[in-house]
Amino acid sequence: MNATATFPALALTNEDFEALASGGATSAALTFLEKGERSRRLLLLRQLLASLANRPELTAPLGPWDHAWSLLERAAEAAPADTDGLLTSPQTGSWLAHTLRRLNGQHSASAMWTDVGRLFALGAAAALRSGIDADVPVPLREGTLSLPGLGLVTAPGSHPEHSVGRLMISQRTFLLATDQGSTPRTRASGQATPYWRPLTVLQPGDVTLDDLDPYRDLDEPVAPQPLSDKEATAWQSQYAEAHAILTRDTDAGSVDRGLLQAGTVVPGRIRTIVPWQPAAQDGPDTSHPQLSASTGDAYASMVISRPPDAVRLAETLVHEFQHSKLAALLHHFLLLEDDRAERYYAPWRSDPRHLTGLLHGAYAFTGVAGFWRLRMNDLASDTATRELAAYYFALRRLQARLVVRTLSHSGRLSPQGKRIVEGLARTLGEWLHEDVPASLLYRARTAARLHRTEWRLRNMRPGLEDPVPTDSTWPDSRTPGFAHVPAVPTTADEFLAAGDPAAALSMYVGTASHDPAARAGALVAAALAQPGRHAASALARPETTPLA
Repeated sequence: MNATATFPALALTNEDFEALASGGATSAALTFLEKGERSRRLLLLRQLLASLANRPELTAPLGPWDHAWSLLERAAEAAPADTDGLLTSPQTGSWLAHTLRRLNGQHSASAMWTDVGRLFALGAAAALRSGIDADVPVPLREGTLSLPGLGLVTAPGSHPEHSVGRLMISQRTFLLATDQGSTPRTRASGQATPYWRPLTVLQPGDVTLDDLDPYRDLDEPVAPQPLSDKEATAWQSQYAEAHAILTRDTDAGSVDRGLLQAGTVVPGRIRTIVPWQPAAQDGPDTSHPQLSASTGDAYASMVISRPPDAVRLAETLVHEFQHSKLAALLHHFLLLEDDRAERYYAPWRSDPRHLTGLLHGAYAFTGVAGFWRLRMNDLASDTATRELAAYYFALRRLQARLVVRTLSHSGRLSPQGKRIVEGLARTLGEWLHEDVPASLLYRARTAARLHRTEWRLRNMRPGLEDPVPTDSTWPDSRTPGFAHVPAVPTTADEFLAAGDPAAALSMYVGTASHDPAARAGALVAAALAQPGRHAASALARPETTPLA
């Protein structure tokens, strides 16, 4: 492995670009993205090594940095595929990006050597994987050592926030020595012990469930948060079901040339799931919205709070992988000119967004709409699931089309960005021919109107062209709430969802003067009860519309 090596040229055909632009992909397009991320990763590593060559004091507590690099080179010769997999892992990407930001002065926290010293932990992990014997100084965080891609070692005794240990590796076993003592010699592929916790690997597909690595989150290092055995088992069960759903979708949505429709993802392309969980690990917390996020620094990794069922997990995997695809494309192409001004409406957010965030949302939710379209037409699903899918398909189809129009009219798209937005528009336009039951279509359109109306009431001020963000996020209970209608409505929202806007209006007006959610409900209910030009005008600019 040579840090100064040149990189092979990467090529993306028009056909493969158009597949990505549609919200889907081809196998060749996904391979292009993966190879591009590998090249980017190695370029960032080269940048880090150049910084270390100029500033040897950065690794002073651990010794010369080239000790770690020579160990990585030896491991690459002995086991090139394993070492390459380690260097291209999502967590290595997050570590490199975070550390380079620190070196460029974007973070001012102390103990820079702990972040830079991850290079030594990488060398140690590569040695263990490849069967090389070694004696490596390693950085510890509160007495623990994260071995990338393998697990977490806990040293005996009490340790400060940052300290140095030595990892002694022999025949794929190790012991960690500190001034407080040593761990027993342990095999990395063995079972958990009081001193060793291996990473959980979900099957099928060998997807890492990473609750240990400090660089598993979106930017700043985080402490290990090991899952309980019960929670890890629940993840495995739910993932296996989600994997089956995604595999069935991929098989049904592919053609001979390997085209993958928007809304499908090959599970094997996902590398890491990072569980976000509340302090009490007794299962999904249904009182809080499901959370998921990803970063362009960690391709094919995603932070997810475990949803209530496998269908929702599959949806989230599709959603976040769409973000990964677009982030990887943005590493190759300037898709738009973004002044980063947060002025645009995004139907899935409570706050105004900048153009890049808007493009990410359009791309992700086109994939989500495609996922629910497949569920809606999946005869293997029960009636309740197909009805839920029809509602979310209609809702996300409508919302994504609105954002695509905003992007199209922004005047800030590059030629490649125009092709992406036009591809999404074609996909969403074709889906307009998909039939959705009238009652579900009504509820989806009403939920979309409610969200946009409330957003404008909270973020827009009369006379101002750009929005003024609210001080805090506001809960969107209506998007999930309108997916179901109780047999006997009792609240204003329930009457509106049931198709009785007049009854809903009479209930909203009591609190509409001081509650933006009730005011939005009253405006939408009034427009539905008495449709026409006045109603359309009221919903276009609700912040300037007085209640009757």
